[in-house]
Amino acid sequence: MSPNFRIAVRFLLSKKRSMLMSLAGIVLGVGLFIVAQANTTGFEKLFIKTVLGANGAVRVQDKFQETLTSIQIEQEETGRQFEFGRASGRKYRPGVEHADKVIESLYQFSNVLAASKVLRGAIDVSNNFKAEPAQLFGIEKDMHMLVSDLEEQIVFGSMLDFQRNPRGVLVGLALAERMMIEPGDSILFTVGDESHRVLVSGIYETGYRDIDRERIFIDINQARRILKRPHQTTYIQVSLFDVEKADDDRYLMESVVQHIVAPWQEREKVWLQVFQAIRISAMISLSSIIFISGLGMFSTLAIIVMEKTREIAILRSIGYSRRDVTHIFIWQGFIVTVIGILTGWLTGATLTLVASRLPIRIRGIFSTDSFVVDWSIWHYVIAGLIAFIFVMTASIIPSRRAAKLEPGDVIRGTSG
Repeated sequence: MSPNFRIAVRFLLSKKRSMLMSLAGIVLGVGLFIVAQANTTGFEKLFIKTVLGANGAVRVQDKFQETLTSIQIEQEETGRQFEFGRASGRKYRPGVEHADKVIESLYQFSNVLAASKVLRGAIDVSNNFKAEPAQLFGIEKDMHMLVSDLEEQIVFGSMLDFQRNPRGVLVGLALAERMMIEPGDSILFTVGDESHRVLVSGIYETGYRDIDRERIFIDINQARRILKRPHQTTYIQVSLFDVEKADDDRYLMESVVQHIVAPWQEREKVWLQVFQAIRISAMISLSSIIFISGLGMFSTLAIIVMEKTREIAILRSIGYSRRDVTHIFIWQGFIVTVIGILTGWLTGATLTLVASRLPIRIRGIFSTDSFVVDWSIWHYVIAGLIAFIFVMTASIIPSRRAAKLEPGDVIRGTSG
């Protein structure tokens, strides 16, 4: 143990109460920072998982065609006219044209895991209890399991019954509760002047209430017959090996398939920005606790410099350099910072573990019955880095002031 370190410890112990208050602030700030980031990131990841499980990573929809505008240019010397064409916009046609060929083209991309056709249309659904408007989603039963989490989302009934029964349907939990529907019930679809009776095979819950309140899934061939759209596909739902690359892949996909490609990042842009704003707000708010602790450290070290002026002068007179004195006070800040960060990490991990076990029922844009946390090493690294920068910066100014003390000036001041 170096002499500078031993002296730093002695100086710290002389101001135990002040140092403990600064230390407590660092521990509290780091711990709360970690648990706040764990919660906000955890809920964001749950939302993303819910969205991907319901709507897929990529949605291919609406055929487009580039429109050209002709421009005529006349050459002054010869009088010859030239005509150029340039892209002036796009014409859109709803739905997917030649869906099988589009899917075949999509499979040429190495990041595409699976693709499934979907037909969507508005219906009225009724039973003996009441009638409600709904959206009928015709799906390819086997392929849709590869582009969604529908099989995992079944809460009542059986996916096997749905797959075996061509007239079986899956109803969202929110809609089922409103209409008092149970698996095995018979319900009536009304489209225009025609009605079709189907059997409820199961009830699903995605956690996204808007989806659970309106979507009813049925075999795509049955949906085409009910909606009288025998060859149409509203969109193609696509799953990817790496969902983070969805936004990067979209432009190349669009150029190949000539349809609008909507990645999940674009479809859920608003909610993703909300989560980001909450995370940044929590980061700024809780960093202020660490900042205030840094100011407390600055105040404590400044008081030590004033109270230990005589001791500092003695150290200088027996051969300690300005650099040694600076190191003594830097050591004090470093000791408090390291202890605060390590204890803060432990506190943060404990609070995160406790939070993950707290019951809370949330239904809306996702479904959970407890706080959701994300265990990421980066939360600890960022919290420790913020604490280190704030507290060590606060330690520099008092240490430089202490180093500037001259033994002769102190002795003359004491003797005077």
